[in-house]
Amino acid sequence: MAKHNAEDETAAEAAMEVVVAHPYAFHVSGPRNLSSPNWRDLINSSWKDGNYKRTVIACFIQAVYLLELDRQEKRGEENALAPKWWIPFKYKLAQTLIDERDGSIFGAILEWDRAAALSDLILIRPSGAPRAVLALRGTLLKSPTIRRDIEDDLRFLAWESLKGSIRFKVAFEALKSVAERYGSSNVCIAGHSLGAGFALQVGKTLAKEGIFVDAHLFNPPSVSLAMSLKNMGEKASFVWRRFKSMLPSSQAAIAEGGSDQTPPSSIIMGTKKWVPHLYVNNSDYICCYYNETDPAGTEDNNNNNNNNGGKENVRPTTNRDMAAKLFVMSKGKQKFMEAHGLEQWWSQDLELQLALHNSKLINRQLKSLYSLPPPPPPPPK
Repeated sequence: MAKHNAEDETAAEAAMEVVVAHPYAFHVSGPRNLSSPNWRDLINSSWKDGNYKRTVIACFIQAVYLLELDRQEKRGEENALAPKWWIPFKYKLAQTLIDERDGSIFGAILEWDRAAALSDLILIRPSGAPRAVLALRGTLLKSPTIRRDIEDDLRFLAWESLKGSIRFKVAFEALKSVAERYGSSNVCIAGHSLGAGFALQVGKTLAKEGIFVDAHLFNPPSVSLAMSLKNMGEKASFVWRRFKSMLPSSQAAIAEGGSDQTPPSSIIMGTKKWVPHLYVNNSDYICCYYNETDPAGTEDNNNNNNNNGGKENVRPTTNRDMAAKLFVMSKGKQKFMEAHGLEQWWSQDLELQLALHNSKLINRQLKSLYSLPPPPPPPPK
């Protein structure tokens, strides 16, 4: 009996040594000098700091990657890597999102752990801390799940849409459920790479129903064949419009108030907007096109300003109505794997710039949120 106990202890110690040495262990590759929540957060919440919030949410996404790796490598509770990435922040695993095609874990819902918080004298959830976070991982280049991950990568590459994937349906239903349970203001969705693509489209679909949740998207995909074809068509249309504007007949028609003038289609639904946070790196060719400006939007702004004659308090109807916060990594030239990696978003030497210009891709992706459908035909008399 004593021999068996000694063997069990030796095995447990060996398992712990593996966790200690693993490159994905929280204390090895996780953020440095990041404090865990404590009673002081009741006075001044760390979650109100944008850097802290970004770091913790990136850690939650890393936990989803590790949930799948723990499953593939058959790690149990005693040596699992994933829990270490949410426990320090007083969260717990509430639900895993499973791809029924291969049984892989592609997402998870993490909820505020009230019991763990109370043990550290945190009586209430700190201001700004979400009640629940839906985190979605990106592509894992491991044989058990790579086929389905690449299948969805190709789906986005071909169509710039992920709605045909089973993961979209599962993620949408999970997000809507927690938003209805806790209130949309207490829920956050986040993703990295392919997961950011799902998070953007799931969050936008829910926003169309009037449910606005906080969204944080790291290295979201911006390259697709559909986008390239659209860009070609938009450039041709832009050149044609410029050419038409130089024709005398065009100027006469405008002066006479001809029928070529159409009302703007971007009509804001009330004053509330869905404002996702996007984090991109210019050295990452997968997401760098989010940093491309929209010349058509700039031209629209100039035209509106000219038409308004410099009047104040006149709101132009332009692509600037499409709202998003775009944070760009400014660290110089980097290798792709480093520029696309999740770890950069909790590094100490991170330098971010909030881009305030017109992002062409964001404008196009969010346009449907702020455009009303054409009015129905009048009823017959």
